[in-house]
Amino acid sequence: FGSRDGWNCTLTYSLFLTWYELLAEMGKFAVDPSLEAKMHQYQIVGRAAPTPKNPTPKIYRMRIFARNQVLAKSRFWYFMKKLNKAKKSGGELLAVNELHDASPTKVKNYGIWLRYESRKNTHNMYKEFRNVSINGAIGQLYQEMSGRHRANPGSIQIIHATTVPDDKCRRDHVTEMHGGKLKFPVIRKIPHCVKKLRTTFKASRPTTFLR
Repeated sequence: FGSRDGWNCTLTYSLFLTWYELLAEMGKFAVDPSLEAKMHQYQIVGRAAPTPKNPTPKIYRMRIFARNQVLAKSRFWYFMKKLNKAKKSGGELLAVNELHDASPTKVKNYGIWLRYESRKNTHNMYKEFRNVSINGAIGQLYQEMSGRHRANPGSIQIIHATTVPDDKCRRDHVTEMHGGKLKFPVIRKIPHCVKKLRTTFKASRPTTFLR
């Protein structure tokens, strides 16, 4: 599939969510919590269980991005099994903490190094996003990987995620937002009604665009 199909898939999914939320606000049905789940960042510390042969096993600390703590623990043991063949039944967790951004109201550049498995091969990637938090950037990543690359969320492995200064950014859609002279022109101006003719309620639906 081409990139155009990926954009169509993402647009269709966004329209579905908008329609779903609209019906929920109208009281048609309750919102499924799984559709509103956002990504969270967890720090998990664990190790294989001590044995007489190895009384002090090596301790591992990982940053895991997941929708909730249960999925984060599952992801931790997935990587532990690959690293040293330690499973949940034969291991122990020492700490599980959720990490938060220091400045969640400031827009930053985020660089994400990842690996994912396609239908044919394993690929390494580097992507950049602009967001107010790293959790939002990871959410953007999963949306883009699903739309553009048809990647299954379970096949995506995030190697590293960090903030990137403006002079180190590589992607055009990120660098075009830099600079102090950034402007957002008004493409279509809508004339306002005279103040004496304004009312709170209208008998007919108002026209909000120029003909």
